[in-house]
Amino acid sequence: QVQLVESGGGLVQAGDSLRLSCAASGRTSSVYKMGWFRQAPGKEREFVASISWSGGSPLYSDSVKDRFTISRDMAKNTVYLQMNSLKAEDTAVYYCAARRPVTVGTYDYWGRGTQVTVST
Repeated sequence: QVQLVESGGGLVQAGDSLRLSCAASGRTSSVYKMGWFRQAPGKEREFVASISWSGGSPLYSDSVKDRFTISRDMAKNTVYLQMNSLKAEDTAVYYCAARRPVTVGTYDYWGRGTQVTVST
């Protein structure tokens, strides 16, 4: 099992920045990829960004590309999501997820989420 704990959410104004953190523990040797997802009220959960456990191959959704940056600190087993130029439409609960190599199309482990609210 892999445990994921997100932190860093909060209430900010449009144009501000936030950095989310996701600390992984447990059987992290089984992790192949890490991802960030978000779910706004009344909407389905959507993909935001992903990165390989080794720290390579970052991938972003079109809605956050050029504003968000995903990164990984191998020493701390932590993945970050740097969010710049935040917009009201970025308001959502942000979830961290981890995937094993054998898993396709979904993620195996999920955190409980952290709320990000962007006011205008």
